[in-house]
Amino acid sequence: MALPLAALTTHVLATTVGTADTIDAARFHAMRRFLVTRFGRIAYVEQGTGPVALFLHGFPLNSFQWRGALERLSPWRRCIAPDFLGLGYTEVAAGEDVSPDAQVAMLITFLDMLKIDQVDLVANDSGGAVAQLLITRHPQRVRTLLLTNCDSEIDCPPAALKPVIDMAHQGVFADRWLAAWVADKTLARSATGLGGQCFANPNNPSDEAIDCYLKPLVATQRRKDLVHAYALALERNVLEGVADKLRASRIPTRILWGSDDTIFAPAGGRYLAGLLGNSQGLQMVAGSKLFWPEERPDFIASEARKLWSTESQS
Repeated sequence: MALPLAALTTHVLATTVGTADTIDAARFHAMRRFLVTRFGRIAYVEQGTGPVALFLHGFPLNSFQWRGALERLSPWRRCIAPDFLGLGYTEVAAGEDVSPDAQVAMLITFLDMLKIDQVDLVANDSGGAVAQLLITRHPQRVRTLLLTNCDSEIDCPPAALKPVIDMAHQGVFADRWLAAWVADKTLARSATGLGGQCFANPNNPSDEAIDCYLKPLVATQRRKDLVHAYALALERNVLEGVADKLRASRIPTRILWGSDDTIFAPAGGRYLAGLLGNSQGLQMVAGSKLFWPEERPDFIASEARKLWSTESQS
């Protein structure tokens, strides 16, 4: 049974916003592997040994988002961060779907092919929606779940995504926003760019992060079309009807929520913390926006280890 919301421990953390600079882009690209599946060639990075932790990134990012967490957590886990279908460096097979449902199916195939039975799941943004679908459909594959700012059934899609969806319908989102940000990094970090909307540190994302995230998405017309398809797949509430299964979940789950997020309101974090059947509570992260896991890898690593320790003692 889910804990009543008032019983959940909710704290505010005030820390300095940093940068996840332990793995630079050159090293990240050198680390990349590909797994050939029916969905296409799935790009991923891997670091460490032991039980597997699987990291699910946000939109329009890729596994580079988790570089700081992978570096810090690799002594305790075999950390694997794949790129979703339609994003990053994954090469999608012709005719394949890039919706959240397809992402779940791809991840299960990905784990099966790597002979991985169970994972500790860490997710952000649209990756959090995929994570919720994954634990409702394949609960036996997940040991623990660490959720950061993301979709919830009561906020899916968030209102802030509407301009992106509208531009995707017109086929102009990739050029109007993503290509423009690649061409003008200052614009990308402005109040109306990726940085101002989703990062707390005005120096983020770095030039190399912008290129790493966005250049592959605008490299060809097909890649632009896939980005638009990814956005359009988020137009419907992909989490509609999952509440009962989340309530019944016995997977230990911790919610960490950036308090200054202008995309996903804190109500979503409170809702998830009160709903999930084995919720370990909600922690608000002061002064943080949507993509705070990239900026605070030490905190992600600390909270992940706490959650994993709790699970191992249960």
